[in-house]
Amino acid sequence: MNEHALSSETHDYPYPDSKGRYGAYGGKFVPETLMPALTELEDAYNRAKDDEAFQRRLRRYQKDYIGRPTPLFFAERFTNRLGGARVYFKREDLAHTGAHKINNALGQVLLAQAMGKERIIAETGAGQHGVATATAAAQVGLECDVYMGEEDMARQELNVFRMRLLGARVIPVTAGSRTLKDAINESIRDWVTNIGNTHYVLGTVHGPHPYPMICRDFQKIIGEETRRQLQEKEGRLPDVLLACVGGGSNSIGLFFDFLGDPGVRMIGVEAGGFGIDTQRHAARFAGGVQGTLHGAMSYVLQDIHGQILGTHSVSAGLDYPSVGPEHAYLHGAGRVQYVYANDDEALEGFQLVSRLEGIIPALESAHAIGHAVKIVPAMKPDEIVVINMSGRGDKDVQQATRFINPAKEDL
Repeated sequence: MNEHALSSETHDYPYPDSKGRYGAYGGKFVPETLMPALTELEDAYNRAKDDEAFQRRLRRYQKDYIGRPTPLFFAERFTNRLGGARVYFKREDLAHTGAHKINNALGQVLLAQAMGKERIIAETGAGQHGVATATAAAQVGLECDVYMGEEDMARQELNVFRMRLLGARVIPVTAGSRTLKDAINESIRDWVTNIGNTHYVLGTVHGPHPYPMICRDFQKIIGEETRRQLQEKEGRLPDVLLACVGGGSNSIGLFFDFLGDPGVRMIGVEAGGFGIDTQRHAARFAGGVQGTLHGAMSYVLQDIHGQILGTHSVSAGLDYPSVGPEHAYLHGAGRVQYVYANDDEALEGFQLVSRLEGIIPALESAHAIGHAVKIVPAMKPDEIVVINMSGRGDKDVQQATRFINPAKEDL
């Protein structure tokens, strides 16, 4: 079979195993008090997977509320500017609330409701997961509290307002770097205290098992749709899939359905910040080591004493010192290539796509665009690249004005 032909066979993929491991990564590194809640969640999720009424309700919400399937858009002007391969955008920015985050948030809120939970808590960095969780909680009528670092609240004032408008209480986190890492810490503390009536909607493919699996499974619809849509448009598989990687939910969502297709290259783009040599970045594979954080073994930015290092990215959603354990496994297995784009490259991509396609991307997504600018011109015209446009950039306009003046930039 031609390596680019569309295969209907499902790949045999054994991860996570019965211990929640992806090879050497993953697991449950949590206080004993959280183990019953994780077991309850895993049991509920396993029931929901086989519950036709739950799945039917989820599919209805995906279609009529989220707006799935999201389009696969041929970026003709962007393609022509770069030369080389044909570039498509998977338009997760057109999902309800403006990003892929709603796929997981809604799924988990429905799961929480099935478990009889009355309260939802969440953490957020860029604010999109917080908005998505507040949205889903409002839709089904559950109480919602969102923890957010003060630094991120300043960067994402629009999303803070949106969460409050949706009825959520946004709780500022003043500890540490006042970013996503610290918001997760506070969310876990809350959950330990309120396990009985509260479900923690963890926003990415990180954390203790079963969270990486649950989030991946709610996000894998991105790649499943991409496969079908590209078959309709081009009659074949893509050559390259590109997505930004913070915790890693949008990227694993795009990649997962193609893991069994050896002819499809996958590239995850981390945040290079001010540059790897400056130590002001969030490139875990380029600058991190194996370690545990927030309940899972993965790659972590830490010093020789195991202390978590500060991170930096122009995008709040990538400003995190670890990465999901499944990504760590895929990196070690050589199945996915992980690179980084620095702040300047992301800001260039942010402006370029805005001007050429009339699509303002999230600064997170702009990292993937920044890497596309490097590799697409060297590819062949008959090759195909799909970039996951994981979110829209409305939330980032205020942040971007600190670094660029659109009236003066000549791209």
